[in-house]
Amino acid sequence: MAENCTRKLIVEICNANNLMPKDGQGTASAYAIVDFAGQRRRTKTKFRDLNPVWDEKLEFLVHDIGSMASEILEINLYNDKKIGKRSNFLGKIKLAGTVFVSAGAESLVYYSLEKRSVFSQVKGEIGVKIFYVDEEAAPTPPEQKEETAEEKPPEEEKPAEENKEEAPKEEEKPNPPPPESSNPQDAVAASTSETNPAPEEENNQPLANKEEPPSETAKYKAETGKSTELIINNLELRSLSGDRNRIGYDLVDPMPFLYVRVVKAKVANKEPACPLHAKIVIGTHSIKTKTQIDRDWDQVFAFDKERLNSSSLEVSVWTEEGKNEEAPSSLAESCLGTVPFDLQEVPKRDPPDSPLAPQWYSLESESETGNDVMVAVWVGTQADEAFQEAWQSDSGGLIPETRAKVYLSPKLWYLRLTVIQTQDLQLDLVSEAKVRSPEIFVKALLGAQLFKTSRTQVGSAWNEDLVFVAAEPFEPFLVVKVEDASNGQSVGEVKIHVSSIDRRTDDKTEVKSRWFNLIGGENKPYAGRIHIRVCLEGGYHVLDEAAHVTSDVRATAKQLTKPPIGLLDVGIRGANNLLPVKTKDGPCGTTDAYVVAKYGPKWIRTRTILDRFNPHWNEQYTWDVYDSCTVLTIGVFDNGRYKGDKDVSIGKVRLRLSTLDMNKVYRNSHTLTVLSPDGAKKMGEIEIAIRFCCSSWLSLIQAYGSPMLPRMHHVSPLGPAQQDILRYTAMRIVTARLARSEPALGQEVVQFMLDSDTHVWSMRRSKANWFRVVGCLSRVASLVRWLDEIRTWVHPPTTVLVHGLLVAAVVCSHLVLPTIFMYAFLILALRLRYCRRIPYNVESRLSYVDVVSPDELDEEFDEFPTNKSSDTIRIRYDRLRALASRVQTLLGDVAVQGERLEALFSWKDPRATGILLVFCLFVSLLFYLVPLKVLVLGAGFYYIRHPRFRDDMPSIPINFFRRLPSLSDQIM
Repeated sequence: MAENCTRKLIVEICNANNLMPKDGQGTASAYAIVDFAGQRRRTKTKFRDLNPVWDEKLEFLVHDIGSMASEILEINLYNDKKIGKRSNFLGKIKLAGTVFVSAGAESLVYYSLEKRSVFSQVKGEIGVKIFYVDEEAAPTPPEQKEETAEEKPPEEEKPAEENKEEAPKEEEKPNPPPPESSNPQDAVAASTSETNPAPEEENNQPLANKEEPPSETAKYKAETGKSTELIINNLELRSLSGDRNRIGYDLVDPMPFLYVRVVKAKVANKEPACPLHAKIVIGTHSIKTKTQIDRDWDQVFAFDKERLNSSSLEVSVWTEEGKNEEAPSSLAESCLGTVPFDLQEVPKRDPPDSPLAPQWYSLESESETGNDVMVAVWVGTQADEAFQEAWQSDSGGLIPETRAKVYLSPKLWYLRLTVIQTQDLQLDLVSEAKVRSPEIFVKALLGAQLFKTSRTQVGSAWNEDLVFVAAEPFEPFLVVKVEDASNGQSVGEVKIHVSSIDRRTDDKTEVKSRWFNLIGGENKPYAGRIHIRVCLEGGYHVLDEAAHVTSDVRATAKQLTKPPIGLLDVGIRGANNLLPVKTKDGPCGTTDAYVVAKYGPKWIRTRTILDRFNPHWNEQYTWDVYDSCTVLTIGVFDNGRYKGDKDVSIGKVRLRLSTLDMNKVYRNSHTLTVLSPDGAKKMGEIEIAIRFCCSSWLSLIQAYGSPMLPRMHHVSPLGPAQQDILRYTAMRIVTARLARSEPALGQEVVQFMLDSDTHVWSMRRSKANWFRVVGCLSRVASLVRWLDEIRTWVHPPTTVLVHGLLVAAVVCSHLVLPTIFMYAFLILALRLRYCRRIPYNVESRLSYVDVVSPDELDEEFDEFPTNKSSDTIRIRYDRLRALASRVQTLLGDVAVQGERLEALFSWKDPRATGILLVFCLFVSLLFYLVPLKVLVLGAGFYYIRHPRFRDDMPSIPINFFRRLPSLSDQIM
């Protein structure tokens, strides 16, 4: 951004709902105080209104545009009392700078008011719009700038410090409302001057009281509603840049590389149009740069130092003479000279040392003189910033398909089209004469997606919702067609620009419906009207993964994104004992392995190491973590695309973050197993180092009580069948977009990572789910058998002891529950010693791959629909598979509930079990202190409480239970 641009942050305080009464008369007189970057603004006071509406815009100056994402915007609501009395606190919200959007992309967002302390009585929500505007400042003459710098008083350099000192005082005792005045503007100005410091008095005026001429950028945004600059997610940029710029790779082993940077050459006796290239030779290793006429290459090459078979390096420059398209055989190369380097004398560089500056070296030649080449040679590791742009020798050199890359999934939205009704349709007279009451339906298309409404008679209304998946950059048009069901002909259509569709973040934002004229064709410029409502839903999270391996649960709208709770560091160390995947030079086999890891929208791909069964990548990557109850997916593949073939999967590893301890490094080897029509096959092992870092332990614990999905999924939920359709549509979109990257991430790779075939019928998966249910019910069966043994006196001493416990429970009933919870506390504390200390991974035994028959595997890998039989059998077979897939999913859902309960007591999720541990101790002490009758009465009253005191969101126990891990992510 240009230096003469200034950024202003606009905070529009719209309204508040359901505030807490604080004036003693059942109402409240609310006003808002907004603080940002040492600046404070105040709204007007809305007297005696629990649902106040301000609609005021407050303007702030962004001092440092680069650090805006790290700033915090705080909004406090107070109840305005009489003059001289302290105002009551009504609630507050804190928003990070990462949720700020440019002008034109803002929308009304409602935030729940938070408490200031444990004893604060707060309820309700506040609706705000936050956006920023970039304006070009008028250029100041040089002389005027010097005078301004010299004459600037020292007091003006400390406005932020004064604001910081005054802010706590004003928060403790907010300013009372201004005295009544005949001029309302004077009253507002007086209140503003009291709350704002003097040095920035001009800039601290409310936006409503300033009358500045709008800039050209502001005019364009006001007319078109669009921003003039590209919006880039600062969190994604930080995460992408953090992979290579972090200090040291502490999760992987350092790998020494010999770096050679060939910058350019100077040739004395050659024509300027003569093409040149440079060659680098180290023993049997040889590689050359691209051939260019301008003699400016600036290429970096990295050689694995452990595999070098020579102690000398030669850099030579070659010219290509006589090159033409008609006679390529006439091409002749001539060497202009060579520069030798002794590898024993090459300097070593370790970050954060500055990069080694290239130098000019004279080319040694018997026939040529006066030729120079600019080269830099040093020894470093994979932590060197040049490693990312270098062409690695173990990856085949100048092969784009073997380089390491970072990919981002496209940003996905739900597009909701509500078809209301049609009017004045110009139907075909012939079909209208044949059918007294013709039926029509609406068909909508967005790219390759097509949805239809139900059929209805002309003049009737639908009021049906059609939901699509839209990916940025959007498809140009949403096409809405009205068709006649009697003859299958189109009545008319309308095209809607997707980029002009309104966006909303919750169900409280009203989207206006519109009438559109239908165009029937060249001969029918007007075919009727259609009444529709269309919007982009930003309050949902677009599901693009299988439900049990979800890695991201954030809402689409940037305004609803919360700050990350931690960082995930993953070190891809290496693989051992890989099996050959393809043949090379006759019967000999080889493997060209690379690793793909996915978490959230970020995909990483390591470099491909050619022709090795024990490759060592030693690459480290970082992700921002927004929810710990998510899954990291890592897959190993054989690269066939650089030879024109498809990539072949070698195995997959899935790790659930909630099963990891905080700030602990896990270095483990995981078995790679691949399933094929021939059966399950172990392909080797992969060594991974993983660390989950979290700075705030409290925020991580609080996440267990919050819903996993955004609020819109619970307020306006989508049906199960509709969710499945949208999920697989999103998978196809992500697969298509990543396949168009350069180098491409193949369709087979993305589908393997996303588990896109989990909905397909599989006898093996059905058996695995069935045995999961049996495994959970076996505990209940054991308890039933134990009770039956007590009842039948199979073991008399045990039965006698139970009789004594029963008498004690009846006589001392107040000790029953404390004893049970204390017993559970002791059992959980003892099981902590025996809990598993390594991350859970895909298990072959649990996946039921060892005992599956070849016929069942052939059925699992069969195409859908099948083509192995006649038409009648195919129809029946497909119907059976569709029904069986639903039963399979149902069995998996039933198994998840029991596995979550079992994981709660087995320390599989240390934090969840720790919460239960503390809860058992607290409840045990509570039952010791409070009589049981009081607790039972309180629980009953709470269970039958009035709907006014209920929340429309799931309760904390339900959210806690849904976040517990299961064995779903370990099923292959």
